[in-house]
Amino acid sequence: MSAPIFSNHGCRLNAYETEAMKELATEAGLEGAVVVNTCAVTSEAVRKARQDIRRLRRDNPTARIIVTGCAAQTEPETFAQMPEVDTVIGNTEKMQASTWSGLAGDFGTEPVQVDDIMSVTETAGHLIDGFGTRSRAYVQVQNGCDHRCTFCIIPYGRGNSRSVPAGVVVDQIKRLVQKGYNEVVLTGVDLTSWGADLPSAPRLGDLVMRILKLVPDLPRLRISSIDSIEVDDNLMQAIATEPRLMPHLHLSLQHGDDLILKRMKRRHLRDDAIRFAEEARRLRPDMTFGADIIAGFPTETEAHFENSLALVRECELTWLHVFPYSPRPGTPAARMPQVNGAAIKARAARLRAAGEDQVARHLAAQVGRAHAVLMENPHMGRTEQFTEVTFDTPRPEGQIVPAQITGTRAAQLVAA
Repeated sequence: MSAPIFSNHGCRLNAYETEAMKELATEAGLEGAVVVNTCAVTSEAVRKARQDIRRLRRDNPTARIIVTGCAAQTEPETFAQMPEVDTVIGNTEKMQASTWSGLAGDFGTEPVQVDDIMSVTETAGHLIDGFGTRSRAYVQVQNGCDHRCTFCIIPYGRGNSRSVPAGVVVDQIKRLVQKGYNEVVLTGVDLTSWGADLPSAPRLGDLVMRILKLVPDLPRLRISSIDSIEVDDNLMQAIATEPRLMPHLHLSLQHGDDLILKRMKRRHLRDDAIRFAEEARRLRPDMTFGADIIAGFPTETEAHFENSLALVRECELTWLHVFPYSPRPGTPAARMPQVNGAAIKARAARLRAAGEDQVARHLAAQVGRAHAVLMENPHMGRTEQFTEVTFDTPRPEGQIVPAQITGTRAAQLVAA
């Protein structure tokens, strides 16, 4: 028999949990299985998961196929009915050692093991020491979401917001630093809601300041996607005063028009996003932003879309994640008047082009500047703003090296 094959779909948190599942499956002695960790963020994501399952069955005709992740949680019957699938497990079950020992010990276990995710009150029972590259580790500090945006199915796949206590996070980061990691990235589904369910309700900024204080040997701390309207005073203070907090924030903006934001049931307006970007850049002039933006949300007119396009320039968004809208059954937005598919595709392309222009502008501004670059492999690393830098001569992987930027190549910087 052979070790399990894992196929991951979707977000960084899913990738983190896939690494955790590998450890759990190995500890349980599971063999001869294929595990697919699905994403449910769009209908297209579910389609791709089904396509991947069929391919994996063709490539592994005798293997046991186990499907988990957000799509398995939100629509387990979809996958249970596929002839290629043997077992479906939920997002809670996939992180439990007992699930994997059961799968390893008895091939006659229940074909569908998916409980009510909304009843879960804790998160991240299984922590892994290091994931990603040899240079950068990701630490899950939060899971789930208490908000109900009209386009989003994820709360039904992840459950309500749950936080990992600060002491547990700090202890794990200390271990990662001892293992030689020079950068740690905090991840979660709704990261800025961290702490609301913990005693005395600390905020994300409190966690960031505590990490930087209690782990003085950590060279770099990075934050993944945040909701700018939820950013607290301590996080803004950290942005202003802590050079070890990297000047790169990925913002969950979704749109640039106030009416569409209201129909999305977002909690911010376009002026809130602009004010946050201006203030963060005032406090940290080298700050760069990424953002999630949806093209073609139901009822979006050309004028609405133009406001999203303008927001890319007004907030100086550099790294765009553009999502062409696709309806998710069970969400309020799926029942709203839909935009023509060709218009959605065209608008998504225009947003991506605007993002490419912003990247080119950012890269050009770096030429002649000095950066500290964290090497991901001997010839490529990333600046503090997460910009890729290539080197003609090799540098030590995992180390932070000084670099003088001499030019640009495609979407990368070139260093001497």
